Amino acid sequence: MKARILLAIVSGLAMATASAQQQSADTMVAPAAVLPGVFADPHIAVFGKTYYIYPTTDGTEGWKSTYFTCWSSKDLVNWKNEGTILDLPKDIIWAKERAWAPAIAQKNGKYYFYYSANTNIGVAVAGKPVGPFKDPLGKPLVVKGALKGQMIDPMVFVDDDGAAYLYFGQGNCNMVKLNDDMISFDSASMKVIHPQGYNEGPFVFKRNGKYYLMWSEYDTRDPRYSVAYATSDSPLGPFTKAAGNPILKGRGVVKGAGHHSVVKVPGKDEWYIVYHRFRIPDGNGYNRETCISPMRFDKDGNILTVDVFEPADKHK
Repeated sequence: MKARILLAIVSGLAMATASAQQQSADTMVAPAAVLPGVFADPHIAVFGKTYYIYPTTDGTEGWKSTYFTCWSSKDLVNWKNEGTILDLPKDIIWAKERAWAPAIAQKNGKYYFYYSANTNIGVAVAGKPVGPFKDPLGKPLVVKGALKGQMIDPMVFVDDDGAAYLYFGQGNCNMVKLNDDMISFDSASMKVIHPQGYNEGPFVFKRNGKYYLMWSEYDTRDPRYSVAYATSDSPLGPFTKAAGNPILKGRGVVKGAGHHSVVKVPGKDEWYIVYHRFRIPDGNGYNRETCISPMRFDKDGNILTVDVFEPADKHK
């Protein structure tokens, strides 16, 4: 009897050890990045039947990139480089470097490209998602020092009624309704909030009448970099932070997973989250790569924890 009990204990310990080893091994082989090379802060959008990613060009100490590229795909798996769509030294007169964290929105039959340049926020306009984009203002949309924190990481959400809202900021999340021209706003109507844990990278979307404000916590050079969210009944809040945060974070070999965007597959309640992580292997906060994973909701509309080891192509 004692021998059988001892055998059962040993067998159980062996199975537990094997399971732990398997789980450890599972966190050491991450899906491949979806874009070749080092690209960060990816903003994804879908126009018609084509998906587009607009990232920061990475790979320089201090993030000294001077231009933006665009990538297109029909299936979220295979991506085509559409080339440079905005070159700061050539295309704008008020900043020459630190081209960061772009976003795009469609309205009035045009495409509006929002971006950070030398910690100002600019806007450019084109007739196609792949540009070429032109500066309609000749100056920043939001100038450096206009508010507390850095004037970076713009994102524009266009609601069902056509109203558009600009979100941006590091340190604080700044929110304002854009004018119909998409290139101006009433600064007196600016709202400034600081959700618990908020650092940068705001992103807003709407699902089943609920507005989701997402953001990145910690610093992009920190392996703990992660994504959290809050919800509201209005695009300008007030927002209530969800209980199940963060919904995206690194695990195992995946580190620094954050600064994301999300996209809905047209005609389906099927969502994907696009984000960067430290390049594997040997990446850091200046050498990051772009990834895509499925993003799901529970029956109450809460975002479930994203599995950074589940690639988008598993469902294609």
